[in-house]
Amino acid sequence: MEKFFERMKSLLGDEYDDFLKFYNSGKFYRGLRVNTLKCGADKLLELIGFKLERTPFCPEGFYIPDGIESIGNSPLHHAGAFYVQEPSATSAVEMLNVQPGDRVLDLCAAPGGKSTQIAAKLNNKGLLWSNEIVKSRSIILLSNIERMGIRNAVVSNSHPDLLCGRLTGYFDKVLVDAPCSGEGMFRKNLEAEVEWSVEHVKSCAARQLNILNSAKNALRGGGELVYSTCTFSEEENEGVITEFLKENPDFEIVDSGVDFGRPTLKYARRIFPMDGGEGHFAVKLRKNSETVSVPNECKSEINTPDIVRDFYDENFLNRPFGENIEIIGNNIFVIPENLPDMKGLNILRKGVLLGEIKKNRIEPHHHAFTSAKYEDCLRAVDFDLNSEKIKRFLHGEEINIESGIRGYTAVCVNGITAGFGKASNYRLKNKYPKGLRTLK
Repeated sequence: MEKFFERMKSLLGDEYDDFLKFYNSGKFYRGLRVNTLKCGADKLLELIGFKLERTPFCPEGFYIPDGIESIGNSPLHHAGAFYVQEPSATSAVEMLNVQPGDRVLDLCAAPGGKSTQIAAKLNNKGLLWSNEIVKSRSIILLSNIERMGIRNAVVSNSHPDLLCGRLTGYFDKVLVDAPCSGEGMFRKNLEAEVEWSVEHVKSCAARQLNILNSAKNALRGGGELVYSTCTFSEEENEGVITEFLKENPDFEIVDSGVDFGRPTLKYARRIFPMDGGEGHFAVKLRKNSETVSVPNECKSEINTPDIVRDFYDENFLNRPFGENIEIIGNNIFVIPENLPDMKGLNILRKGVLLGEIKKNRIEPHHHAFTSAKYEDCLRAVDFDLNSEKIKRFLHGEEINIESGIRGYTAVCVNGITAGFGKASNYRLKNKYPKGLRTLK
């Protein structure tokens, strides 16, 4: 690692000693981001049980204080009220300035921190397309999309060249959080440190430029792209962007309007540990040329069997996910409107997986209830964060309930949906997915 420290000294100059103090402190920044699709910041601050301090990187971001462990086991985490995320990692989406109604592509999306941040900003309007090229990581991405209750997402496992070539000019905004040498993760990820070398940095930079040159095709004329990494190396940050702009004169760096971190390349931002986060680089680009968009393929509820519509209405009020229903095999989806042709793009999920047809009945899917609010559900039980019943539910146990309701029932934590069960005779049969259950 001697070469790494030499490079950091050259990069930081007089601030190198300050960097070393943070690097050698044995502590690193931990954070969470409130998922406003499910919970307001004020409510989370009231419920979580310890003091939270806001980060400078996004309004929904907070530092997790020292001494707080196993926060992923909290029922609030299971319910998708927050996402555990390194504080400076929230900076890129903040710079992208996503607005409700936008079509947004997150091209390198796993494990899902930035995708779920984008979804919260869309607020169930427009479209989030989350892509991950590595299959195992795309499954983790899908799980987080479900947990955070996202209704208007497509999740794919495609190569960037294929995806962006097929979706030419389709997106208003694109995020490229590129795979990198991970220098900003060394303090908490020994594996990244062990893998580091100057040669690895250079190979990452070459791959990053290739990804950017794919991503540009998916962006409409006048659209905006944010490129980000969690590394410090100039080759992977300023170097990649400088080369990309040389090759693509129709793109320019634009002001993202933020003031965190420190400027580089005029409007790009760098974040070092001295700035309140483990480390990030992000820059916003605008595409000034015109691109012809791909045609849309519209779906409708025509030919949807009565049993499916009845099932929807028997479990949810006013069809909260919309009425654009599609049946693929035995799975029932409520999908976003005006999606493009997806054939051959290896789609893992589009919209909300409402349920699965099994013989003469339909079994709801976990995603349907995590995407619903308490008031969307015809039947719901609500448990306090600290109750034994919610702990037992998340462990996978059958529990007693006071209400005599019957049928599929949402299970909530202080009004935030976490999953569902099937109620009968004052008992709730557990339907919480086995892979998500807590251990005693």
